[in-house]
Amino acid sequence: MDVPNVVWILTGVAVVGLIVFDFFAHVRTPHEPTFRESAWWSTVYIALALVFGVGLGVVAGWDLGAEYFAGYVTEKSLSVDNLFVFLIIMTRFAVPRAFQQKVLLVGVAIALVLRTIFILLGAAAIEQWSWVFYVFGAYLVYTGVKLARDHADEAPDDAAGNGFMVRFVRRVLPTTDEYHDDRLTVRIDGRRVLTPMLLVMVAIGSTDILFALDSIPAIYGLTSEPYIVFTANAFALLGLRQLYFLIGGLLERLVYLSQGLAVILGFIGIKLVLHAMHTNELPFINGGEHVEWAPEIPIWLSLTVILGTLAIATITSLIKTRNDQRTEPAVPAMEE
Repeated sequence: MDVPNVVWILTGVAVVGLIVFDFFAHVRTPHEPTFRESAWWSTVYIALALVFGVGLGVVAGWDLGAEYFAGYVTEKSLSVDNLFVFLIIMTRFAVPRAFQQKVLLVGVAIALVLRTIFILLGAAAIEQWSWVFYVFGAYLVYTGVKLARDHADEAPDDAAGNGFMVRFVRRVLPTTDEYHDDRLTVRIDGRRVLTPMLLVMVAIGSTDILFALDSIPAIYGLTSEPYIVFTANAFALLGLRQLYFLIGGLLERLVYLSQGLAVILGFIGIKLVLHAMHTNELPFINGGEHVEWAPEIPIWLSLTVILGTLAIATITSLIKTRNDQRTEPAVPAMEE
């Protein structure tokens, strides 16, 4: 897929424009979004992603269009799982609800920058060394196993507010534990200090690095086109702020989402290893020759597995939480 530079530039400008619009239209004035506002704008961003995918399929062919949709669904699912961590970060830092929009939007911007860097590095590595697919595949299988074993309420160290970057900032710069509206710095006793708003953004930015390490190899297992990797990531992240407020209550009910994502990451990891074997050039594997029996998993099968796994994880999660609510013992009323 040969994408002209002007298309790359226009796409980048459009993504930055949507973030700037989001800031001035919703985030600049601190407030807690209503359910109606969150639902409307979540629908708008999802619709934009779907329209883009259809347009890509019409212009570049439906094989590439299917790769985009598989990548978008996977990245969106991983982003929803990331919301669990964002929720923990917000809770640990006690971020007021009215200011959470600004933190999330900054987190989205940081994630886009980091993922763009990882996308470019991944594309360069794949073009230079075909064995990188072995590394990506093994890492995704490892991540899938680890995700399946971890509990949903566990989070990286940065989510606790005590990660390396947060500790470093607190050590080298003066900070305060009190919020001053949504300001990042404030002058106290004649000295400029950092507020918790800046620290929580540092915490989210740090965890975004970990998220990129999972998401980029995952989507490169579905497509080798950097443009599709970038646009699928961008559309998955855009609207994440609205989705946070829309499904905040639902997040606690998706108890099997991590297991579902573990299956998806494991499947894509195996797909990458099979692809690496099919194009093998390592001398200690099959004498440096391609492993002809290694099958290539078609994109339609990948998309089916991804959607089917997410559907099963969601349905079983809702059934379990509903059954748990029914079996919970009633709390006896206190006598006066």
